[in-house]
Amino acid sequence: MPAPRLALIATTALAPAVWGTTYIVTTELLPPDRPLLTALLRALPAGLLLIGMTRTLPRGSWWWRAPVLGALNIGMFFPLLFLSAYRLPGGVAGVLGAIQPLLVAGFTRAVLRETVPVHRVIAGITATVGVSLVVLRANAALDAVGVAAGVVAAAGMAAGVVLTRSWGKPPGVSDLTLTGWQLTAGGLMIAPVALAAEGMPPALDGAAVGGYLWLGLVGTAAAYTLWFRGIARLPAAQVSLLGTLSPLTAALLGWIALDQSLSPLQLTGFVLALSATVLGQLPASRRTRVAADPQHTPSRP
Repeated sequence: MPAPRLALIATTALAPAVWGTTYIVTTELLPPDRPLLTALLRALPAGLLLIGMTRTLPRGSWWWRAPVLGALNIGMFFPLLFLSAYRLPGGVAGVLGAIQPLLVAGFTRAVLRETVPVHRVIAGITATVGVSLVVLRANAALDAVGVAAGVVAAAGMAAGVVLTRSWGKPPGVSDLTLTGWQLTAGGLMIAPVALAAEGMPPALDGAAVGGYLWLGLVGTAAAYTLWFRGIARLPAAQVSLLGTLSPLTAALLGWIALDQSLSPLQLTGFVLALSATVLGQLPASRRTRVAADPQHTPSRP
């Protein structure tokens, strides 16, 4: 694998790895029971900061495309993800999120008309099994609303990944700009929901301010810029498999920082999911690349 492509994969992988810190930051530093406030403070300030830095507003069809992507990747995804996590104990929400690579594979075929290599489909299935072994507990319970929220959240972000790949970005627009548009649009969608459901924000101490700065600047502005950059340059199914690193990072941090134990079965799942993620990054065979319609290129209006 060429070094530039390997570097691109590595930098893209930083995004879900950083997202894996969200659990420990939220539980240890932030006010309790304020998931929508956390989603809002992650998205909107980061989006406005990036737009302020780049000083570029959407134009043409991007006045509606940016909000669509912002809704799928941020505005709809964050609230549904938190709703799923709150209603599904035992890591079930994490497993539902792990099905995203399989959904991306289906959307890639339907929307982009690209053939997804068999080894990436196998890797997606294996990664889901591995994450299940890591996060599921014997007493895990199912809740219909929580399951629906988790599935819709995963499907929405999967669609966002594929549409981001399909639409590309306008000429002359940077990755920072495109990320800023989406975060701002998504944050504006979350704001009224957060205020209606949780009321005005509480007073914040130093730890909470530090936690929000980490999630906003590093976990959102920087991480999503790397993520969208990777989507624009790598196959969507390949990038989506890197999302497995988020629950794995969360489990690893819980073990290191919170003294949580990992059973032999969980360690097996960890190795299985990580191996599947690496497998999914291997290049497709030449036959598969030809079958994927080499004439297709993402539209860039």
